[in-house]
Amino acid sequence: MSFRSLSFQRCLQTFVASSFNSKDKTYRYFSSNPAFALQQPRKASYNEDENGDMEWKKLGFGPVSTDFMYSMKCCEDGKFVQGNLTHYGNIEFSPFAAVLNYGQGIIEGLKVNRKEDGRLLLFRPDQHALRMKMGAQRMCMPSPSIHQFIHAVKQTALANIRWVPPPGKGSLYIRPLLIGSGPVLGVGPAPEYMFLTYASPVGNYFKQGKTPLSLYVEEEEVRAFSGGVGGVKSVSNYGPVLKALVRAKTLGFSDVLYLDSVNKKYLEEVSASNIFTLKGNVISTPPTSGTILPGITRKSIIEIALGLGFQVEERSISVRELTEADEVFCTGTAVGVAAVGSVTYRGTRFEFKVGENTVCQALGSTLVGIQTGLTEDKKEWIINIH
Repeated sequence: MSFRSLSFQRCLQTFVASSFNSKDKTYRYFSSNPAFALQQPRKASYNEDENGDMEWKKLGFGPVSTDFMYSMKCCEDGKFVQGNLTHYGNIEFSPFAAVLNYGQGIIEGLKVNRKEDGRLLLFRPDQHALRMKMGAQRMCMPSPSIHQFIHAVKQTALANIRWVPPPGKGSLYIRPLLIGSGPVLGVGPAPEYMFLTYASPVGNYFKQGKTPLSLYVEEEEVRAFSGGVGGVKSVSNYGPVLKALVRAKTLGFSDVLYLDSVNKKYLEEVSASNIFTLKGNVISTPPTSGTILPGITRKSIIEIALGLGFQVEERSISVRELTEADEVFCTGTAVGVAAVGSVTYRGTRFEFKVGENTVCQALGSTLVGIQTGLTEDKKEWIINIH
């Protein structure tokens, strides 16, 4: 099916309804377009034998092709029409697509976790939907409503339920993607847009697992600058970090810690996560003032820390101050809460407290407890989707 060829009328006509039969726990899909019709129902209940070949303990953070994906298209009125589930596979659009030529695209990332009783838990999807809307405004794009976003994520999780790892063995990572799919030649917004959600089971983001990170402070390359798009999850944010990231990993480091573009002395972010420092009872993190992504995990950790009695400051942090910290840690949907064991700056390695009885461990355990249903969700951050 060519998404490129869909006209406005075709967009409205292409409607796929999904219904869940609670009696036999199957999903059945119906479509006015035979190209979208799925011939066989998929079980929505979980049985570990369904994915008996999966070695859950060996899960890393890489693409695993699952069963279904969800897609929606924005037609001429700037609103997204009813979406549909299709088998996971390649998509087709013009080589002139704005996302390919000018990077007009926004990504998000959420995790679905399984409880011991089999229920699926989704963490703060409304916050991810709001962040996508904020990013879409910056990138001059229409965006799905919060309801449409959450519905798409739920449908993707349920359709790929057999790919949600057993409790304690990983998560199902959902990737929402909003792109300018329409063709352009001159610089300008796309005439049409596509919203996709797809999934992959994942384990630890870093290859060393839960081993404390070793960060390298980058002084040449910068991740973002004032007035740019460092504060949104634009697809164009991540390509520029690759040069420094590859160089750092070649030298044996886990990741790169970037500095501000003006003074080259204040902390910004790690390649795909926010940074925190601890000194005494004070937890500090750089402010999200336009060059730093307002992470959902970051926001959650701040709220958890305040609830545990810590003082939290959002302010500029110099490299010198970083070297004097008691603990350093990173946060993000993909990385979770990751302890930093060392930071290397201008050839000098600075080490920090890690392991048992650390604040990082306490914060991380509290967050994971909420995300996996082991700790009471007093803040109503969790949505049960199965």
